[in-house]
Amino acid sequence: MISPKLCIKCKGKRLCGLSYCPILLKHSEQQRVVANIKGNSFTGSSPPSLFVSWSNYPEVQIAPLAPTEVMNSEMLDAPEKWFGLTEERIISLRQQLLRSSKRLDVNSASNPDYDLVEMQELVMASNPTAIDVKLKSKPLPKLSFHESIAPLGPSAPLIKMSLEENPRIARKIDYTVSDTDLKSADALLSLYKSGFPISRLYKLLSAGTLGIGKNRKLVPTRWSISATDDAIGKALIDEIKYFQQLGEIQLFMSEYLGNRFFILLVPGSWSFESLETWIPGSVWYQEKDASKIHIIQDHEFYGGRKTYASNVEGAYYSARLAVCEYLKKIKRQASAIVFREISSEYQVGLGVWVIRESARNAFSKKPLAFSSLKLALAFVEKKLQTPFRLWKKESKLLDFLQNQRKLADYIK
Repeated sequence: MISPKLCIKCKGKRLCGLSYCPILLKHSEQQRVVANIKGNSFTGSSPPSLFVSWSNYPEVQIAPLAPTEVMNSEMLDAPEKWFGLTEERIISLRQQLLRSSKRLDVNSASNPDYDLVEMQELVMASNPTAIDVKLKSKPLPKLSFHESIAPLGPSAPLIKMSLEENPRIARKIDYTVSDTDLKSADALLSLYKSGFPISRLYKLLSAGTLGIGKNRKLVPTRWSISATDDAIGKALIDEIKYFQQLGEIQLFMSEYLGNRFFILLVPGSWSFESLETWIPGSVWYQEKDASKIHIIQDHEFYGGRKTYASNVEGAYYSARLAVCEYLKKIKRQASAIVFREISSEYQVGLGVWVIRESARNAFSKKPLAFSSLKLALAFVEKKLQTPFRLWKKESKLLDFLQNQRKLADYIK
């Protein structure tokens, strides 16, 4: 029997050793779609969008995503605009995108052939772009879900993709992609500061259009999302560390699709922790005994992380980015703790954009202010369904904030 605790940490990566994920298979079989294609070819408008798989790395599947008709498809791959939509609406948007896959070595991005260049130009486009797609066979009418990325629609092997029109490319993106001496982290930050959304940036990184020319690689979409959140978050943290400390304890809250967020900001030097628990009955927690609850966490103190956040994974970097954006906006630094409680209402993985946009939503509201950490935690305890003693037991940052000795203590 597979341990429910392993499922929470795994989230579909098959750490159990099985050749398939029983949880994902169950939901995928329930969400079948039929592609509307006559013959084995179609012309559609890519949002623009591209997916790069992570299985069999460094041999990956690269796939332009497009509906099977010419339409205004921007909303189909714009997670920054999805907050507030129902789960059914998000899935209905994503199932319209057909994934036509071609196998390539990740190193091919350093010297792309004509086909890859066209895919890269597609991703660089500022608006939906018409593409002509020829498939080897009829698509598999099945949706797939993953905790890190937005749902993926029908798929089929690709013979040929060609642009039906010249894509309109923003001058800043064109300039950044053309700079083969600019490191990818610097390129991402430059584009982010120019106002491009995260969803545009990780697609450019996935397509191998950023970084030192000879080192450019195709980057699996799942990795590129976390890499983008991480790179921009680190850059913002470097700025935040020069700001004055927050003057009061603040609590921000948001709830979306069965995900409940409580984000606590405490005056002090920069530090961050993300804790989450899947309530029994939710998608990644198959435990029937409601008394058995597991909380996972990752954290960093002032010096930052040296390793990947392997427990909370991509959600860690998405939540951290939202926190950093807020602190940068108010020009303060603080210690931040994110409590995420996932209920059975969250039935399928929709991607870490849920975490990023939910946290951003929380920071768009006026916070609750508390005179002490004890009062703030007492308030959060009443709001959380999971016993707070379990959160305290796993939290490294709470232990630090409650037990650290300050210089003032010695003076007294």
